[in-house]
Amino acid sequence: MWYFLREMQSENVSALEHPHEALRGFPVVISLSVEWGDQDSFAHVNNTVYLKWCETARVVYLGKIGMWPMIKNEGVGPILASVSCDYRQPVTFPDTVQVGARVSKIGRSSFRMEHVVVSVAQRAVVAESDSTLVFIEYARGKSLPLPPQMRQAMEQLEGRTLTSPGTSPAP
Repeated sequence: MWYFLREMQSENVSALEHPHEALRGFPVVISLSVEWGDQDSFAHVNNTVYLKWCETARVVYLGKIGMWPMIKNEGVGPILASVSCDYRQPVTFPDTVQVGARVSKIGRSSFRMEHVVVSVAQRAVVAESDSTLVFIEYARGKSLPLPPQMRQAMEQLEGRTLTSPGTSPAP
């Protein structure tokens, strides 16, 4: 796992100083190079690659809220329960994409993330994705309440209060 985090700091994944305006409000925005091999026989980036880009942004987000030590030390953490993607425009090589990640909703044991993918060459949103993650104990495969320190870390990173469905934000 720690090898993977070192890999995330390579030239291929970088934070942005000036993200596209569609990414305002996203506390995590990364930049990824589109690779030749990302394309399929239709000469555009394969649909599964968009999900990989969103996953990469999600992993960076989770790193920023301190999830990796919890996974390693306590054997608890998130697992992907669902993912969806709305494709707006095809992407081709060469290009760079900017990918934003943010938490949009927190439940008792789950949270929902939103992702936006922007093509730098097109200067446009090319995909929007949502994912739901469930906090579990990996050894038993059972869901657990999201720990208060994770909620707090998300709120700190987001710069806003995140509420569970049916609750009101704190005053």
